[in-house]
Amino acid sequence: MNTNFTARKFDASQQLQDFAIEEVKKLTRFYDDIISCDILLEPTPDNDEPARAELMVKVKQDLLNATEAGPAYEQAIRSAVDNMRRQLIKYKDKRFSRN
Repeated sequence: MNTNFTARKFDASQQLQDFAIEEVKKLTRFYDDIISCDILLEPTPDNDEPARAELMVKVKQDLLNATEAGPAYEQAIRSAVDNMRRQLIKYKDKRFSRN
């Protein structure tokens, strides 16, 4: 899986980048044929949830997207990965139930 990391409007620490990439790598347990994943982090104007994480996962013939906000980037990343996990399981079930 090819992984791209982008932080908009702030400088992400190496620790945050490593955390995000490690969390995203866990998605391969649920679906093996992930081609690439783009991780986008950016601040939001919301005071309650100022951190937003977006995952764009490219799989064969489709692009799955998950966006979550949270009080910290780590929490937003975990929520987005959890959301993506559910999407991948649903995608896998639909794809293989047709055959």
